[in-house]
Amino acid sequence: MSANSTTVNTVLGAVPADELGVVSVHEALLSVLPGAEHAYDITLDRAEIFETLAARLRDFRAHGGGTIVDSTGMFHGRDVPLYEALSRATGVHIVASTGQGPEELLGGYFLTPQTNPPTPWPADRFADLFAREITEGMVVPRVERRGPAGLVATAATRTGRTATDESLLRGAARAALATGVALSVRHGADAAGDLGVVLDEGLPADRVAVGGLDRQDAVAAGAPERIAGLGARVVLDHVGTEDAGHLTDAERADLVTGLVRAGFGDRILLSSSATGVAKGHPATGTPYSHVLTAFVPLLTARGLDGDDVRRILVANPRDLLATR
Repeated sequence: MSANSTTVNTVLGAVPADELGVVSVHEALLSVLPGAEHAYDITLDRAEIFETLAARLRDFRAHGGGTIVDSTGMFHGRDVPLYEALSRATGVHIVASTGQGPEELLGGYFLTPQTNPPTPWPADRFADLFAREITEGMVVPRVERRGPAGLVATAATRTGRTATDESLLRGAARAALATGVALSVRHGADAAGDLGVVLDEGLPADRVAVGGLDRQDAVAAGAPERIAGLGARVVLDHVGTEDAGHLTDAERADLVTGLVRAGFGDRILLSSSATGVAKGHPATGTPYSHVLTAFVPLLTARGLDGDDVRRILVANPRDLLATR
C-alpha cells in the first residue's frame, strides 16, 4: 500500500498530491476521549455522527477546501470505515493518521509492559506498530485492516517530555523514515528539544511538522522562528481559538506575515484543531472552513498576495504529505 513520491495516502487510497487542493493539516473528525465510549452517558449514534461530519465537510468544500487531515492517531475515535463513507459522500479527501501520545493518553498496555521493573515500550516497538499501519493498513478493531495511514502523529507531555514521550517520538520518527510519510509532532514544553529528538533519528527536518506553535508560551520563547530556522514545518494549528493560552487570530496573522517576510513562507502550515464530533470532552465550535473564511482575509489585509496564500494552504501541505 505504499505510495510513490507524487501521491498521498488517503482513506480511499493513494491520490496524486497535486489533487489535494487546500489542506487543513491538523483537525479531528470523530474525537473520543479514550474510554469515553464505555460511559453510561455517552452515545455513539453513527448515523447522527455521519450527518454532522458530512455537513461540516461540505461547508469546508463549499468555501474552497479540498483535504482534511485527521491527526488524532490510533485510539481517539478514529473510524476508518466512517471516514471512507464521508470522503465518498462529500468529495473531500481525508488523510487519517497513525501514532499515539502524549504519555498521559496512552493505555496501560503501552505503559506497563510485563518487565521488572516496568519500563516504557522501546522506540522500535512503537515504530513497528505505526509503520504497519502505513504498509499493511490501519487497524479496525476486531475486524481487519483498511487503507494506509498518511501521516504519523504524536505529541509530547505539555509540562515536559517524559521517557515514554521520547520513546514515542523516536518510534514515530523511525516509522516515518521507513515508510516515507511525514511526521506531525504536537510539542510539549520545548519545541526545539522535541524536534531535536526526531531529527536525531535521521528524519529530514522538512518531513516534520511541529504543532502548537501559536501557543503563547511557544511564541514568547521564539519557537516558531527557531523551528523554521531548523528547516521544519511551523504549524499554527489553533486558528480560530482565542483564549489565554493562544494568540488571537490578528496576532497569528502578524506572525505568519513576519515569517513570510523572513523567508520562511515555505515552512508555514495552518489549521484550527477543530473537532467535528467530540465524545468525552468539549467540542470546538470552529468550522473547518474558518481558515478560509476568516483568517485568509487577515493575511491579505497585511499584504500577503495570492501566491503567498496558495503556497501556505496548498503547496506546503502537499509537499509535506507526499510520500517519499
